[in-house]
Amino acid sequence: MNLSIQNIEKIIQSKRFGKTINGIINHVSIDSRSLQNNNKTLFFALVGPNNDGHKYISELIEKGVLNFVVTHVPKESETKANFFVVENTLDALQQFAAHHRNQYRLPIIGLTGSNGKTIVKEWLNFLLSPDFNIVRSPKSYNSQVGVPLSVISINDKHDLGIFEAGISKVNEMVKLESIIKPTIGVLTSIGSAHDEGFANTEEKIKEKLLLFKDSELLICQKNKLIDFHSSNKTKKFTWSFIDSDADVFIVKKAFEGNAKLQIHYVQTDFELEIPFQDEASIENAVSCMMVLLYLKYDIQTIQSRVSQLFPVEMRLKVKDGINNTTLIDDSYSSDFHSLKIALDFLENQKQHEKKTLILSDIFESGLSNEELYSKVSQLITSNKINRIIVIGETISKFENKFNHCLSFKSTPEFLSVLDQFNFANETILIKGARHFHFESIVSVLEEKTHETVLEINLNAISNNLNFFKSKLKPTTKMMVMVKAFGYGNGGFEIAKLLEHHNVDYLGVAFADEGISLKNAGIKLPIMVLNPESTSFLAIIQHQLEPEIYSLKGLKAFLKIAEQLKLNYFPIHIKFDTGMHRLGFEEEDLEGLIAILKGNTSVAVKSILSHMATSDAIEHKAFAQSQIVLFEKLSSKLMTALQIEPIRHILNTSGISNFPQAQYDMVRLGIGLYGVSNDSEEQKYLENVGTLKSIISQIRSIQAGESVGYGRRFIANKPSRIATIPIGYADGISRLWGNGLGFVIINNQSATIIGSVCMDMLMVDVTQINCNEGDSVIIFGESPTVSFMATQLQTIPYEILTSISQRVKRVFYRE
Repeated sequence: MNLSIQNIEKIIQSKRFGKTINGIINHVSIDSRSLQNNNKTLFFALVGPNNDGHKYISELIEKGVLNFVVTHVPKESETKANFFVVENTLDALQQFAAHHRNQYRLPIIGLTGSNGKTIVKEWLNFLLSPDFNIVRSPKSYNSQVGVPLSVISINDKHDLGIFEAGISKVNEMVKLESIIKPTIGVLTSIGSAHDEGFANTEEKIKEKLLLFKDSELLICQKNKLIDFHSSNKTKKFTWSFIDSDADVFIVKKAFEGNAKLQIHYVQTDFELEIPFQDEASIENAVSCMMVLLYLKYDIQTIQSRVSQLFPVEMRLKVKDGINNTTLIDDSYSSDFHSLKIALDFLENQKQHEKKTLILSDIFESGLSNEELYSKVSQLITSNKINRIIVIGETISKFENKFNHCLSFKSTPEFLSVLDQFNFANETILIKGARHFHFESIVSVLEEKTHETVLEINLNAISNNLNFFKSKLKPTTKMMVMVKAFGYGNGGFEIAKLLEHHNVDYLGVAFADEGISLKNAGIKLPIMVLNPESTSFLAIIQHQLEPEIYSLKGLKAFLKIAEQLKLNYFPIHIKFDTGMHRLGFEEEDLEGLIAILKGNTSVAVKSILSHMATSDAIEHKAFAQSQIVLFEKLSSKLMTALQIEPIRHILNTSGISNFPQAQYDMVRLGIGLYGVSNDSEEQKYLENVGTLKSIISQIRSIQAGESVGYGRRFIANKPSRIATIPIGYADGISRLWGNGLGFVIINNQSATIIGSVCMDMLMVDVTQINCNEGDSVIIFGESPTVSFMATQLQTIPYEILTSISQRVKRVFYRE
């Protein structure tokens, strides 16, 4: 892409204002934080419910960006850059991408459906890449923003595109269709995802089919609703397990390890082996096979390539590495577009100043090697990578393009000398194409822990944050609680993500939690809710902000502040309005005013209180009385001191149930982690933490034999018992044993039998097809922490915060 300023003005039908700066645009951005922004960037200032790209224009101009697509020109910047003014910047981005797509006449495979889009896209890329130079959506870039950003990456060397489209409500697909313009359509399975955006399944199918309204062909499972609603001018190529009238009729045969299918197509019958057993993977593989059949691949090639399909890793994972390193594991893909995404993720998640990149040969760029690795070099330079290790025959030839670079022809060659690198105190991005087997590098560098992990979905945290932001007035600030190790989910990594999302404050319970975050590089203001007087000096030294809740505490803090000759150090005054836990009471008000009036050592940054019953509708009157008392006490203090601090009283439940009391700021807690006591609200929140383990051993026992301490389980029939390496030392309540609790193995429920031990628990897998080493879900989508809490007669907070530190946290982004 090389566009002039005049080209852009016509493409997006804008009016240009500001300083006339001629030049070429070869990069599009919507992220003000990306280090890849430069003087050849066209920045689209997108406006969403919780953020406005216009706010970052001045900052971007300072970084060298000169061209902006906006709805209005910021007054302070109007003479400093080119501004393309449009009515809607998202519409303009989509219009820009549609124009770019129309410059190319290559075949495009467009995918949509409720499930399987990304997997089918990645598998098709694997199956077809020996014969095509493919451009495809990176990761799960299938939204109203992701699709245009994906399509913009097409260049004239590509001869096939594969793009996915995802929608959550009606009237969205028509916009994506105009950008993708697929020649071949693939409809994957239709499930319950995003049901809330549609009246019924029929409406959802009808909307998704709009992607294929001008396609030459639609590949799909035979279905009467699809037949009825699909375009008459689009030819259908159908498959089915039950309807022999489909173009391709498939019979499932008995299988062990791999699924074997008997395929009946025209006059040809053949057998297809798929290296998976689950229904979803089988259906996704069939969709891929159908594309190959349509493209007239011979049966032997189809059989050979499909048998090599692999599990698709769609996540960028953050892991703890050896010697205080942090690993970002992206070891299954290597193309230019996904490298840009991974480098942005590295910058957002880095926990150390030093940054290292381990990179393999890059494929499917559509560029010559010279041009490709020149662009890669520019990209790495802009991201200020300190050390580069390149692995591969091709990329090694261009090592002179990279600063501080070492090259290796193969992964085994690098592994043979890895110990000489002394990796320590750095963030390492490991990014390589699948056949380089970079997972072996990750395995060596990863800190060794036991096989139970808590996976934290950073996308879900972002979604939940934005959901609660959408409930706030534009002027209302947000504090997010990351106390108790981020409610058991991991403090620093979540704090870093919240900083990325520009929240206003972080909240911790004790000073040591805040000190850890500050030492790790968090720059957001951090409020300490339960400071002990012995920690006041450390709080001051680390620029934390204490909550002051008693006259004794205030006097103790002022004594230290005066000794250090502080001026207006921020403190937060807490009133007790009914919780009766911590806080100044009404009778303390006069004494509080007397101490603070005229004192210049501290400044009251905020006034707060805590609601006792914001989640209990039956106590709504009490909650209202707390709000009234808070208004009275805070107003008196503000008037007496002639100050206008931030006021806040609402917690997670309060945000939803008492919107009239938002004041200047709210405090988001467990809602960020996907938990709500409101069943309607819960539908919009995404699960954040999934606690996983594996099956260590499976044994068979006879009727009358027992399992575990105290013989609390005695089999009444021959049974298969699996042992899982997780117990009460990891945070699993002993009450969850003895038939009350269960885990999920291969999508089936396995009852916990006998007592939960310190490091293990046992489950009945008599009716489950499973093997040693299979994955086990302790909680996540099912069972949820809310369900577990109900069964254990406790609250979700206790379930989450009980997970011990010895359980490794793995952070990932879809």
